[in-house]
Amino acid sequence: MHLAVSNPRILIYGYGNPGRQDDGLGVFLAEEVEKWARENHLDHIRTETNYQLNIEDAAEIHDADIVIFADASLATEESFRLEKLQPSPRVEFTMHAVDPAFILYLCDTVYGTFPEAYVLHLKGDSYEMSEGLTAKGQKVLKEAFGWICSFLTSKSIPE
Repeated sequence: MHLAVSNPRILIYGYGNPGRQDDGLGVFLAEEVEKWARENHLDHIRTETNYQLNIEDAAEIHDADIVIFADASLATEESFRLEKLQPSPRVEFTMHAVDPAFILYLCDTVYGTFPEAYVLHLKGDSYEMSEGLTAKGQKVLKEAFGWICSFLTSKSIPE
């Protein structure tokens, strides 16, 4: 898929708990993207981080063209996996307050529109109470960062 907007407004929203080893993968990825975008003067890319998603995040995403929610996951065998999102009114309370599809639903309900959105599932290895990523988590971060930089410069998402 190729994007029609020459410089789409892109939000990378990393969430998770950096104090629980690989649970911080989404946060660490967003922080790396923020540094990279700043160094490369890519002003159309912004990042946000938080421990969890909240209903207020509908306001955070409403003016983006594309949002990629990045989070540690047990739901992937690969190092990382991209999943396209659609708005969903279904509220699921998990370790994170609300799920990204519900944030899209709220955005559409409040603003009458929602961005193209994805979840980037980052394979976590350990979620113990400890600062920093595991060795496997560091490898996943490096691979996902390489992929996301390629996406952000090519403006295309692999099908």
